Amino acid sequence: MSDEKPLEERLSRLSKLKQTNKIAEKTGILVAPPNQPNLFHVEKQVEHDGVEMGVLENGIPYLSESGLARMCGISRKNLYSLSQNWSEEQTKPRGAEIKKLLEQSGYHEDTLFLKSEHNGGEVNSYTEPVCLAMLEYYAFMTDEPRPEAVRAFRALARTSFRKFVYKAVGYSPEQKQIDSWRHFHDRLDLTTDSTPFGYFSVFQEIASMIVPMIRAGVLISDKVVPDISVGKVWSDYWKKNQEDFEELFGKRIKYNHNYPDYYPQAKSNPQPSYAYPDDALGLFRYWLRNQYIINRFPAYILNQAKQGKISGLVVSQISEAFETRLLTTGKE
Repeated sequence: MSDEKPLEERLSRLSKLKQTNKIAEKTGILVAPPNQPNLFHVEKQVEHDGVEMGVLENGIPYLSESGLARMCGISRKNLYSLSQNWSEEQTKPRGAEIKKLLEQSGYHEDTLFLKSEHNGGEVNSYTEPVCLAMLEYYAFMTDEPRPEAVRAFRALARTSFRKFVYKAVGYSPEQKQIDSWRHFHDRLDLTTDSTPFGYFSVFQEIASMIVPMIRAGVLISDKVVPDISVGKVWSDYWKKNQEDFEELFGKRIKYNHNYPDYYPQAKSNPQPSYAYPDDALGLFRYWLRNQYIINRFPAYILNQAKQGKISGLVVSQISEAFETRLLTTGKE
């Protein structure tokens, strides 16, 4: 860096930049690695007491189309027709009642199911709010209540939908959380070894964000990669202020980042990434706490929930974790 300007002037200039510069370009939130299929992947699916159900790889429980239809006491064809024509059906008496039940549970999506993949085939996965709304409708609100729906609704009233499916499928959320820690630590080990001396990587520095996410129940995997979102927004911020930042800290450089062997992304290793001068570390941490987590992170989490990658309960737990974190950290 140049020594032409007095240190005090340079520090004053940096302070003003930190307080007044904002990210000008609105950046889309990336919730999955590029070139990944849009289908959700099934972790495990079984048939329990004649009802097909399963758990997605992110821990979200579901009933398949045939499973939900059987529980409701209706034909699969009937449910398929309702779901495929939902935009029209929700304006009719039956659909309007089901829509009302969905809205009461906070479900406002355009479709009733998530398209998922299981053993190379597609599965229409119906998650908890949709299943409960359908069961309540066919148990109590239709002109011809289905005894199957009544029995199922009463059974679920004695436990939670999530526990019901987890027990039937034999799924362990504790093991998935252990896997999340493994995904995080394995990537951290590789990043630490590859980042050039005197520089830091975004993934190394967002542990303060990822650790509370895992503790709150977010399953970190090759499909949920928060550093993609953070890295893109930080890169935009750096480019916007590149001339000033290079004068204050020095230039960022490219380095080869590798994913662990069990990640699908490892097939295209090494991944070209940016490393930033250690002198900019204080600014990055300030920016992460006071700009990204406050202004961008909520949209990232809500987008994850909208796509079914995390549950509403997890969203609430994350919000509580980061509100506490912000209160204890303080805003600079």
